[in-house]
Parts: sequence; C-alpha cells; structure tokens
Amino acid sequence: MKKRIMVVEDESIVRLDVAMMLEDAGYEVVAQAGDGEKAVEQAFSLEPDLIIMDIKMPKMNGLKASEIISKKTNTPILLLTAYSQREYVDKAKQANIMGYLVKPINEASLIPAVEIALRQAENAKAYREQVETMNKQLLERKIVEKAKGILMQKFELPEDDAFKKMRKISMNKQITMEKVAKQIILKYNA
Repeated sequence: MKKRIMVVEDESIVRLDVAMMLEDAGYEVVAQAGDGEKAVEQAFSLEPDLIIMDIKMPKMNGLKASEIISKKTNTPILLLTAYSQREYVDKAKQANIMGYLVKPINEASLIPAVEIALRQAENAKAYREQVETMNKQLLERKIVEKAKGILMQKFELPEDDAFKKMRKISMNKQITMEKVAKQIILKYNA
C-alpha cells in the first residue's frame, strides 16, 4: 500500500516539484497546502502517513502548525526550509519532527529523508504500542495483587492459596484473572 504524504509549501512551484518527485518515487500525495492553517485542517481530516512542511509560510508558520498537529496526532513531519539557521533547528526539535531538509530540494535528498522519516515513525509507533501494552499489563497485575491481598486478609490465607483460589474461580467461570480480581475488590472492599 502506498504511503500517503501531504506537502505543505507556500511556493506553488516548489510544492508541485516536491509532489511530483514523491509521486515518481511511488508515494501518494493526498493533499497540498500553501499555509499552516490549511495544513492543520487537512492533517486532522486526512491523517496522512507523513507531512512535508515548509517552515516559513503565511498565516501560520510550519513550526506552529507542526506543534498543533503533534499535540493531537502522531503524524511524522519532515520540515523544509531555505534557512539552516540554528534557531529553526532548535525550534524544530519536537516530538513528531523526523527530519529537516534545506532547499533547494532534489530527489537525491528528498526520497531518503522521506524513507527514514517513515521508518522512524513506524518505530515510534511500535514503541508507543509496546509501552501501552506494558502499562495495561502492569495495571492488571496491580488489580490482581490487590484482590489477592484482600483474600489473604479476609480469609487468613497464605499468598499462594489466595492466588490459587483466584485462578480456580477464573478457570471455573472462564473469565480473566483481572475480572475475578475486580469482582473480589467490589465484593470485599466496599
């Protein structure tokens, strides 16, 4: 499946040139915008896989637009600029900024930067999902531990026996340990 890219650049010739290079390389350009406000609007409605964004634009600059987009989505952003000044590089160090290209842009610099940005975004997504899964497992474990503690205290059971009791209920009722734990907490912790 083609990766969907949005190009945001106030100079229409540069915007069209970048879009053509991307399409020639097999990417789908889902939107083009000439200012930061349109970029934000289209980013939220189209949810592209990558946004290539100029920094200096009318209405809202690319850094501000990137900041707004990054607060609500995890869409990776590759910045374009005619300026390689330190202040822009420092301001560009945001969560979803995956790269920085200085104009004039050519295919030899654009396509590798796009490929790297997309790969880094995939890696970041995998890490976020892994952290989310681990947090969920930790929360479930805390609930089970709390319920086990309640059983130990209420029925003066050793830890092992309390856990075995919960596991037996789980197997007999064919429900998860977490559900068993929540029922125990509701019943005895009121």
